Amino acid sequence: MNPNAKEFVFNPNARAFVPSFAAPAPNPAPPAQTPISPPVVHQSPPVVHKPSPVVQSPPVPSSSHESSSSKTWEDIDEDLTKSPPPSSSSSSSDQLPKPTESVFKIEEDDLEIDEDEVSKEIEKLRVENEEAAAAIPEDPREHVNVVFIGHVDAGKSTISGQIMLLTDQVDKRTLQKFEKEAKENNRESWFLAYIMDTNEEERAKGKTVEVGRAHFETKTKRYTILDAPGHRNYVPNMITGASQADVAILVISAKKGEFEAGFGGGQTIEHARLVKTTGVKYLIVAINKMDEPSVQWSKERYDEIVGQLSTFLKKTGYNLAKEVIYVPISGYTGANMKEPVGKVVCPWYDGLPLLETLDQLPSLDRKVAGPLRIPITGSYKERGVLVLMGKVESGTVTLGQQTTIMPSNTKLEVVSLANYISNLRSARPGENIMVSVKGSDDDSIGGGHVLCDTPCPVVTEFDAMMVLLDLQKEKSLMTAGYEAVLHIHTAVEEVSIVALLAEIDMRTQKEIKKRPMFVKSGAAVRCRLQTAHPVCIEVFKDQPQLGRFTLRDAGRTIAFGKVLAVGEKKKK
Repeated sequence: MNPNAKEFVFNPNARAFVPSFAAPAPNPAPPAQTPISPPVVHQSPPVVHKPSPVVQSPPVPSSSHESSSSKTWEDIDEDLTKSPPPSSSSSSSDQLPKPTESVFKIEEDDLEIDEDEVSKEIEKLRVENEEAAAAIPEDPREHVNVVFIGHVDAGKSTISGQIMLLTDQVDKRTLQKFEKEAKENNRESWFLAYIMDTNEEERAKGKTVEVGRAHFETKTKRYTILDAPGHRNYVPNMITGASQADVAILVISAKKGEFEAGFGGGQTIEHARLVKTTGVKYLIVAINKMDEPSVQWSKERYDEIVGQLSTFLKKTGYNLAKEVIYVPISGYTGANMKEPVGKVVCPWYDGLPLLETLDQLPSLDRKVAGPLRIPITGSYKERGVLVLMGKVESGTVTLGQQTTIMPSNTKLEVVSLANYISNLRSARPGENIMVSVKGSDDDSIGGGHVLCDTPCPVVTEFDAMMVLLDLQKEKSLMTAGYEAVLHIHTAVEEVSIVALLAEIDMRTQKEIKKRPMFVKSGAAVRCRLQTAHPVCIEVFKDQPQLGRFTLRDAGRTIAFGKVLAVGEKKKK
């Protein structure tokens, strides 16, 4: 403290104090010999300052070029006024945080929800669901899950979007928005695909990555669209969509060169095989882009594609007369999708349009009276309440029902049921639903878990019959110890062959060789498999959707099969 310092006098006209860490540092003052431009004179009367005593600052070491005389607050204020403005590279003061503004943000996920609040929310959800479900009568129409498959760029997302448009599921304003976005991205012809491809990455690349979902209905049925990716890098995602489907629409591009690319070395063949192994009952082959200039609804081109596909599908195991239907369409214009194509455009086609073809399919055989089985595709939390998503494969789930989630064997109570349109009192087989449950807050529940009324088998070893498709050239022989990736319902697990039990003749279904040392591509074999972790698996004849599987290795499908025995039955 300086006892000789003079009294401080407050200057009301001084500039506001700004800390040095918040304001940009002024540029260094110009040399003494450089003339300083006079300050701008305003029209308002000048403010006359009364003389005030000099405030002497504490002595500090100074450089030789610094002035030795003390400055008043007015002098410092004047120096700041005369200092040149900060350069354009400096951030403006309006971009700086306010002194009282916190730099920390509290996210909703950081807040812990009290257990009492969760209980209240569950009870509130239960009441709201019961009231909403009571106000809406149960829909007697059959629900069908339709997966769109095929080679990349065949037009799957465009056809899905066109269906949504034709069934009045998209309003004009939303469609205009998609048209504008597609034009801005130089993808004018993709605006229909934007209805399904909601991800920015998908829109930028023009490739579906995740399985898109949408819903539409006709007078006789309700449908869920599963828009599967066509690129070979996303086949695991495609399998997830196919495992939930009842009907598959194989989209083929009739354009010259595009059909050949998909059928020769593309995903057309692999997708058709996969949906067969995942339990899809009916296959509709939509021959798309028939309006393309190189095709122009040519019957010769249509017959050429039908001939090549029929030969392959018959070898895959499809019954061409009962399970396969061909429909020529244009996904971009909507021709022959809702209304029949005119005879002027296509005089040789006498069949039904695409949507009528779907409606005319026979009703599916559902296991309504079977045990409850809901393979889980994912989960999330809503205000502390755990919500599970999945398709009811067997049995019926109702509000208030006591269930078990496997393989963790955790007891759960159903407090809310809903599909993607409304709340439900109960859900039958075939429904894609969201189930809010009480009894667990484990949000890691996802693919591979199964919601049951009675626990399903959970094993690490099982016996199966497999058909080998196309083994890798580097691993052309399958022997004990062969490793691959198992896809069964919504589960994905590493698996290895423990033992080859017998080679089987596909025509007679009889064993032709016991305990073979190895098998090759095209062979059928009964074998024992072991998974890296416990998996929910059931015998195929009891629960087909939990008993059929696919093996993949190095990005390609190498085998498909069905479970013959698990647990004690396997040992016997």
